Amino acid sequence: MLLLLAEDDDALAQSIAKGLREQGHVVKIVSAGEAAIVEAVVDEYDALILDIMLPGRDGLSVTRTLRDRGLLTPILILTARDRTDDKVAGLDAGADDYLTKPFEFDELTARLRALLRRGPALTPSVLTIADLVIDTRSRTATRAGQSLPLTVKEYAMLEYLARHAREVVSRVELSAHVWDENHDPSSNALDVYVGRLRRKLHVPGDAGPLIHTRRGAGYILDGASSIEGADTSVTEGEEA
Repeated sequence: MLLLLAEDDDALAQSIAKGLREQGHVVKIVSAGEAAIVEAVVDEYDALILDIMLPGRDGLSVTRTLRDRGLLTPILILTARDRTDDKVAGLDAGADDYLTKPFEFDELTARLRALLRRGPALTPSVLTIADLVIDTRSRTATRAGQSLPLTVKEYAMLEYLARHAREVVSRVELSAHVWDENHDPSSNALDVYVGRLRRKLHVPGDAGPLIHTRRGAGYILDGASSIEGADTSVTEGEEA
C-alpha cells in the first residue's frame, strides 16, 4: 500500500519506513506539516501517519485541513502525549486512530491494517474473489485451497488488485502502490511481475484466469471467465 509518513525525527522516520517497506508497503516521508498537506492532496495515499509535533503546522492542524478539504484517507496520529484530552483532540480533529510513543512496531502495523480495512468504506480482513482467498492480517493467499508462494512484491500487487476487484487498475496506480515514486510505470518490470503473479495464481483445478488485461487501460482482478475488452494472455514483456 502507498503510505505517507510525516515525521520530523529522521532516525525514527527511516526506521518506521524501513519496517513498512520490508512488508511490501511504499512509503513517502515528509518532515513538515505543509509538505504533508501538499503530498496528501496531490497523491492518492492509502493511509497517512502523522506526528503531532511537526514543524510549521502541527499534525492536528494538518488533519483538520485535510478533513476540511474532504479528504477521506485514513489518518493515524503519532505523539508522545498520552493524556486523554490530547487523544480526544486528535480524534476530534478528524484522525481515525492515535498511537502513543514509544510504541512497538507490531502495534503500528496492526493499527495500519485496521485502518486499511476500514478505508473510506469498511472492507473485510479476508478478501475473496472466486476461489482466491487473501488474508490481509497474515498477508497470505490461497487459491482453490492451495497456498500461493508469493514474494513481498507479488503479495502487495495481489492485495492492491483485490482491494479494487472488478475495477480497472492502471499501470500508474499499480506502480505507485507497489513501488516507490522513482519506479517507471512503463518499464518492463511491471509486466514481469504480472506475468509471475498470473502463473502463481494458476493452480491445478482452479476456475480459470483471474487477472485480465485491458489494453491501454490496465489490469482487472475478476473471477469472471471473460470480460468485455480484456484478455488474460501474457503481454509483451511478461516472462513466458
